[in-house]
Amino acid sequence: MALVDVKDLWVTFKSGGEGQPAVKGVSFSIEKGETLALVGESGSGKSVTALSILQLLPYPLAKHPEGSIKVEGEEVIGTPQKKMRKIRGNKISMIFQEPMTSLNPLHTIEKQINETLLIHKGMSKSAASARVRELLELVGLDKVDDRLNAYPHQLSGGQRQRVMIAMALANEPDLLIADEPTTALDVTIQAQILELLADLQKRLGMAILLITHDLGIVRKMAKNVCVMTQGEIVEAAPAKELFNNPQHAYTRMLLEAEPKGLPVRKNDTVPDVMKGDHIKVWFPIKKGLFKRTVDYVRAVDDISLSVKLGHTVGIVGESGSGKSTLGLALLRLIKSEGNILFEGRSIQKANWKTLRPLRAEIQIVFQDPYSSLSPRLSIAQIIEEGLLVHEGRGNRTERRERISDILKEVGIPPEAMDRYPHEFSGGQRQRIAIARALILKPKFIVLDEPTSALDMSVQAQIVDLLRDLQTRHNLTYLFISHDLKVVRALADSVIVMKDGKIVERGNSAQIFDNPATDYTKALMKAAFDLETTAAGVVNE
Repeated sequence: MALVDVKDLWVTFKSGGEGQPAVKGVSFSIEKGETLALVGESGSGKSVTALSILQLLPYPLAKHPEGSIKVEGEEVIGTPQKKMRKIRGNKISMIFQEPMTSLNPLHTIEKQINETLLIHKGMSKSAASARVRELLELVGLDKVDDRLNAYPHQLSGGQRQRVMIAMALANEPDLLIADEPTTALDVTIQAQILELLADLQKRLGMAILLITHDLGIVRKMAKNVCVMTQGEIVEAAPAKELFNNPQHAYTRMLLEAEPKGLPVRKNDTVPDVMKGDHIKVWFPIKKGLFKRTVDYVRAVDDISLSVKLGHTVGIVGESGSGKSTLGLALLRLIKSEGNILFEGRSIQKANWKTLRPLRAEIQIVFQDPYSSLSPRLSIAQIIEEGLLVHEGRGNRTERRERISDILKEVGIPPEAMDRYPHEFSGGQRQRIAIARALILKPKFIVLDEPTSALDMSVQAQIVDLLRDLQTRHNLTYLFISHDLKVVRALADSVIVMKDGKIVERGNSAQIFDNPATDYTKALMKAAFDLETTAAGVVNE
C-alpha cells in the first residue's frame, strides 16, 4: 500500500459564481521512504495539489469536484477536521516556502516548536523543552541555548528554515512536504538544507514530497518526478530517465530554461559612471538602560569600486554580506562614510535638493516586484509617477505614448497599462518594475536580486531582456545577486563580498573559472554542484 495515493484529483476555485479549475485530473503515489518531486512553473498547480493532501485549501472557496486522496488507504477528502488534525503533524508535515511569514513573529523559537509537541504529543512542558533542544540539534542549528529565546527576525534565512524543519519533524511524520524549501536561500545555505533533508530522510526513513521549479535540486534529491503545467501532469518518470530522455516539450523547455550566454566584451577605456571610494556603513549596537553604543555592525567596511559606462558589475555573496547595503549607499538612500562620485561629480555630501534631479539618472529595481509596486495604482500610474515628479504634468497624451513605448520595450502589451499589479504574473511584474526604472532614461541602474523570486524560464527571459536593453541604451548596471548562474550570464566583472568586505574581485571569467579564495570556491561549488550531481543521491 502506498503511503499517499492521489487519483484523478480536481481542484476548482470559485470565481464569479463559477468554479475555475486549478488542478485537472492529477494522479500520483508516494511510497514510504521515497522522494517524489512535483516540478513546474508558478501557477502550475504544485502547491495547490500539496495543500489538498493536508486539506488546507480555503473551503468553500476551493472544492474537489472529482478525485481521491488516500493516506495509508484512508480517504482524506471530506474527512472531518478533528480527524485531519491527527494526520497533520503526526503523519504528514509541511515546510513552507518563506519561513519568515510562516513563523509567528510574536513568539520565541522554543514556544513555537513547543506548541506542536504539547498539542499533538501531550508532553509535559519539561519533556517538550528537552525535545525542542534535541530537534534543534538534529537540524544542525548552532548555539541552541541562545536560539531558544530568540524571535524569528533575530535569525538568518537559513536558521529560520532549520527551525521550520525542526517544527515539521517534531512528531516524526511519515511524509514531509517541502514547498520550495530553498528558493529564498543563498547557494551555500541551500546546499546545507538539501544535505540536511537527505540525512534526515535516511535516519528517520520518511518520504518527501518536494515541490520546486529548480531542476538542479530535483536532480540531486528526487527518485521520481512529476512535471506539472496548467494544472496537469504532462510527464511522470524516474529522475534519471526524465533528465536523460525527456519526452514532453514542456519538460524539455524546463530543462533548457536557465540563464545562458555570456556578456559581450566591452570597451574598458570608457569613463566611470559610478564610483565609490572607501565606503563605510556601520550600524550601532546599543545595550543597557541608557542604550549606549557598545559595538557596530560593519555592514559595509571600507569598500572601493567603480562601474564603467555600459558595463555590468556583479556583486555576489551570502545574505548579510553587505551587498544590498552597498547598493543603497551608492544611491544615497542610506547614510555612509567615504566618497561617492556619479559621472565624476561627488554626490556624497549633496543635499536633497541637489540630489533630486540626479534621481532620474540613477534608478533601482527591487527583488520582489509584488511589494515594490503599489497595489492601489494601475501600471500606467506606477510608471507615470517618475515622469510627474521629474518632468511635471505636461501633456497627458504624450505621457501615455511614452508609457506605451516603454511597455513594448519590456515585452508588456500596452493595452494592459490600465490593469493593476495583482493581474500580472511574477515575471510580468518584474518587467513592469524595469519599465518604471527605464521611463526616465537613466544612466545607472542598481538591480537588487531582480530574478531570485522567479521561475527558471522567467529568469532566463529577464536576463535576455536586461542584456538587450543594456545594448540598446548603453545602460550601466550594478547587479546584486546570490544566484551565480544569473551573474555569470550578465556581469563583465564580479565582486565577492563577505561580512561587509571584498574577499575577491576580477573579471567574470577569472572569478568563475579560476577563483582564488576558499570562500569564492565554496560559493562556486555550492552553486554549480547542484547542476552536476547525479540523480538519486537520497534514494540510491
